[in-house]
Amino acid sequence: MSHGNQYDLSIATNTQGTADIHRLPYGIYLVTVQRQGFTVVSNTVQVGSAIPIDYAVKLEVAPVNTSVAVNAEQTLIDPDLPSSIMQIGSKQIEDRVQSLPGRSIQDLVNTQPGWLYEGNAVLHPRGSEYQTQFVIDGIPLTDNRSPSFGPEIGADDLESMSIYTAGFPAEYGRKLGGVVELNTKRNPNEGLHGQLILSGSTYDTLGGYGQLQETWSKNTLGGTASGGRSSHYLNPVVPENYTNRGTTGDFSIRYERDFDDRNRLITSVRHELSRFEIPNELVQQDAGQLQTGDNFETMGTINYQHIFSADSLGSLEGMVRDNANDLYSNDLSTPIIAFQKNDFREGYFKGTYSRHYRNQEFKAGIEVDNTFLHENFNYLITDPGQFDPGTPQTLTFIDSRPDLEQSAFVEDLIRLGKWTVSAGLRWDHYQLLLNQNAFSPRISIGRYFPSAKMVLHASYDRVFQTPSLENILISSSPQIDALSDEFLRLPVQPSKGNYYEGGMTEAFGDRMRADINVYRRDVRDFADDDQLLNTGVSYPIAFDKSVIYGAEGKLELVRLQNLTGYVSYSYMVGNVWFPVTGGLFLGDDAANALLQLNGHFPNSQDQRNTLRTRFQYQAAPRLWLATGASYGSGLPFEYGGTEADALALYGPAVVSRINFDRGRIRPLLAISASLGLDVYKSEKLNARLQLDGDNLNNRLNVIDFNGLFSGNAIAPGRSWGLRLTTSF
Repeated sequence: MSHGNQYDLSIATNTQGTADIHRLPYGIYLVTVQRQGFTVVSNTVQVGSAIPIDYAVKLEVAPVNTSVAVNAEQTLIDPDLPSSIMQIGSKQIEDRVQSLPGRSIQDLVNTQPGWLYEGNAVLHPRGSEYQTQFVIDGIPLTDNRSPSFGPEIGADDLESMSIYTAGFPAEYGRKLGGVVELNTKRNPNEGLHGQLILSGSTYDTLGGYGQLQETWSKNTLGGTASGGRSSHYLNPVVPENYTNRGTTGDFSIRYERDFDDRNRLITSVRHELSRFEIPNELVQQDAGQLQTGDNFETMGTINYQHIFSADSLGSLEGMVRDNANDLYSNDLSTPIIAFQKNDFREGYFKGTYSRHYRNQEFKAGIEVDNTFLHENFNYLITDPGQFDPGTPQTLTFIDSRPDLEQSAFVEDLIRLGKWTVSAGLRWDHYQLLLNQNAFSPRISIGRYFPSAKMVLHASYDRVFQTPSLENILISSSPQIDALSDEFLRLPVQPSKGNYYEGGMTEAFGDRMRADINVYRRDVRDFADDDQLLNTGVSYPIAFDKSVIYGAEGKLELVRLQNLTGYVSYSYMVGNVWFPVTGGLFLGDDAANALLQLNGHFPNSQDQRNTLRTRFQYQAAPRLWLATGASYGSGLPFEYGGTEADALALYGPAVVSRINFDRGRIRPLLAISASLGLDVYKSEKLNARLQLDGDNLNNRLNVIDFNGLFSGNAIAPGRSWGLRLTTSF
């Protein structure tokens, strides 16, 4: 077990008395070994690198009277951790408030300080736009994984999550607003094991997840299947929640083979899909518009590990995936009928070598990522009054191009007594619209103070972030110049930035832990996004620079008798400076972009105050209660019309949540509560029931407000959910 990593697992050894555990998050673990008639052995083991650790235990016959004292205090913080990492363990994943289909992982990440949503569960870490990457069992996915862009790998599929917003290992690049490491489930016990989860909630939401795994000899074979549907798939643009149904599906197979003590192979195949309607606002609903979208993804991965010696390990990883993203419109769509059929094929390879030498953990590697983009878009304007004069009534665009990226990295973790230093250097090469390369040094330093049970840390990250791939070809094509007599089209530059962070982690006995960080991000060619005409098709743009700074804190109650929980708070200020340095601008936007050569404006994620909390109380051995709250002080917005215009279009309920004088959305607040009951529990079969209530205060929470046809987002109202989990 590890309180710091929220990890707690019981494992039975095989007939030879051995047990293997794979992909543990780095940290300190308390290992307790017990067998009837023998003395219990309890010691701590530190996992600090990819090098396998052998831990041997010799049990002795217990005397007549035996007293065992287990102290988990040493696992609450890692004294050798040089930077801040947030952990989400299996318990928090299992007890989470039920999510709408397509966003269960995003909802968990959004509970952590420094992260917030814009519409449709798009995650924004510390003010970054579309710069989040998910690393699934070591394979990075750098495209947008929100419900309207990419199918979801559900939280029920996960064992643990590690979340970075600073102190990035040099192994990670390209998208560095935040990195979310996802470790999928694997039962370490031999035999047949499985899980079945059924759920239902408000908005006609239904979901199911099933998993089976068989482990025999040196083999493990497992498979998962999940699906969901809801009439509240995306965030609606008006409270009436027009045209918002969606369905999701996910299927995977995973095979592992330990050839011997030195060689291991892991392969997996996964297919995901989502189909959904795009919410209408009132004008579109009255016209009879129906727009739909879908995503399909098929991904195959392979990982081969070879142990060269007791202190060195080599790993080869590869992935091939096909991803398709479509948009359809009916003949009554207004002000434009739009169709899109984008897809890409990605081939990824990474080779790494890790070595433990005395007080050092060394790692080096190379990456190759080739993505072959294909874009197909066409439109027909049905309401010319919504567009600049002279805008062509029709357009057809088809183009293909490869995105070729390579990188190499080296990093070293050095333990010097109570000091820990992590130093790394990364090189990236990017070739799509531009051909650029850059070196990115990274360094993190931590100092442990045993008497105070505290770690102080500081980090510096140089980042090189490649532009978003979504519709980058159409927005950079000369063919789009015909859309307006006034246009500005610039190639989108990769973002280059300097991230700074300082903070502390402190343990209070074995019951409470505090994490406090302050940070600053200076970024040139700051990435943002814009929309093509009134279609909802987004593409990347860039501004001269941004400065984002803030402070975060999380107080985690590991246990106080039967009470556990956390409180997290984030303060952030973000500003972006003109001029624009990349992207497509048409009509008045182009004229304004050419004239606006200086000045700044608030980052679209500039929410000054964010507070989240959740506490759980074990009322009885099989019954627990939980309650939580989420508060945000509100995002800035830009609206081209007046308050009276907005009132006529959206009604008083929405406008009452908008502060036009300050240019900000009024504060958001949602209160949740849960009840969990173990209905059956034995050594072979467990069944539990969980009832969730979300936004119990039933406040109309407006997430985004951006005007007609351009992305309002309203959060769900009061909702209830019921989930049944069985495992064997």
